Order: sequence, then C-alpha cells, then structure tokens
Amino acid sequence: MYELRAKLADVPVLIRCRFEKNRNYFRDYLCEEDPRICVQPTDADLERIRSSFEPTGETDSNTVSPLKDVFLENLAIHSLLSEKLVAENVLLMHGSAVCMDGETVIFTAKSGTGKSTHARLWREVFGERVIMINDDKPFLRIDGGVTVYGSPWGGKHRLSRNISAPLRAIVKLERDAENRIEPMSRADAFPVLMEQSFSSKDPATRIRIFKLENELLSAVAFYDLKCNMDPEAARVACEGIFGPHKSIKKELRLRRSENETEP
Repeated sequence: MYELRAKLADVPVLIRCRFEKNRNYFRDYLCEEDPRICVQPTDADLERIRSSFEPTGETDSNTVSPLKDVFLENLAIHSLLSEKLVAENVLLMHGSAVCMDGETVIFTAKSGTGKSTHARLWREVFGERVIMINDDKPFLRIDGGVTVYGSPWGGKHRLSRNISAPLRAIVKLERDAENRIEPMSRADAFPVLMEQSFSSKDPATRIRIFKLENELLSAVAFYDLKCNMDPEAARVACEGIFGPHKSIKKELRLRRSENETEP
C-alpha cells in the first residue's frame, strides 16, 4: 500500500493506493500539509467502476489484468476525491480550461466535439498570453468568486498544470461551418452545467452540488459558441468573451514593448 499527501484546489488530501503508478500520478501536486480529506479505494469501489463499463467480450468477465486494476483504481480515486471535495466548495467539471491574460475560460462539449482542438487554437493564435490549466477535468472552487485549478486528470495528452486563476466564462462549444458566439441565459446554461459537472448519488451531496452550480451561474458568464476549426474561431470567441478588439490591441502593445527593448 502506498500513501501520499497532495493538494488539490487548495485542499490537502491523503490518498492511499495499491499501485505505484497511481502514486506517481500525483507527483506534481504533492504537499506536506495535514490532510482534510482521506480516500482509499476498496475492492467494492473498483467493482463499482468496473460495472459502469459495458463488457467488451474480449476477456473473461471474471479476469482482470493488473493494468486494468491500475486504471480502475485511478478512476476510483478520481470519483472518491470529487465526491468529498464538494464539501470543500470544490466542483470538478469536464472541459478544457485556458488562462488568457490572467483569466480562465472553460470550453465544454460532448466528447469528440473539438474542445481540446479549440483550446489549442487559442494557444497558437495568442501565444504566450495563453496558458493551459487543464485539458479535461479542472477543479472549480466556488467561494464568493470562482477559481479554476489544474488537476492530475489532464486528458490523453496530460495537458495540466498545478496552477490556478479566476474564471471569466464557460463556453459551450458546437461544430459549425461559420464562427459566432452569443451569451447564454441562465435557463439555457443550467442544463449544460449539470451535464458537464460532477454528479453524485448521495442526496446530501447532490443538494450541495446544486447550490454550487447556482452560485456558479450567478458568478460567471456563459456563452454558446458555434465554430469551425480555423484559427479565426479563436479570435471570434476571444472578442465575444473579452470584448471587441481586445486581442488586436494587446498584441500591438506587446509588439511595441518588444521593439522598445531592442538595441
């Protein structure tokens, strides 16, 4: 059994796990602080995760490889932490979180829609002004304001950093031939938020999640983005969220600054 202390969304946690690979999974989030949360996946937790996957027919249902156990334990840790962090005003969300000029935008969509690709366009178009916080499952601390934190679950490319920044907007992304962005009403945003944020089977936790989601709806702006995969999509989205011509003016200031320092 391995034991580690990590800090997630500013909450110190204690994690006990069976596999070294899962211990190393949290290497960028280690801390020495006394934990407020402790998780230790059990056999029942792994079975619960396994039962959520449909049988593939490729292996006997009673046979589980060591690699599969590692994977199931990782998912169990993720689920247990997400459940307990709700009591700390922390909500896990499915989306790609990018930080631009110190403020975060989360792009959320059904898997395969292209949110990671759109986040990459922001990094390509705006360069060093954009930092990737997390490409799959960022944590949101909702406590007066809303702060976005990286998490170890950074998607297949492991694009995540142990950093945080205030949340400016959440954007629902859909593929389209043309690029356009519009504000979403609270009524339209709420089902999107419910679908893409962590959910629980525990009644008390569900009530707490509902309260956090309502606070989130009041604290940040939501947008509906229809876009293609051209770089122009990033510019249209940026100006719709931050205001007209912000990206152009900022780039001009950066160029002037660079020119002033040249010999």
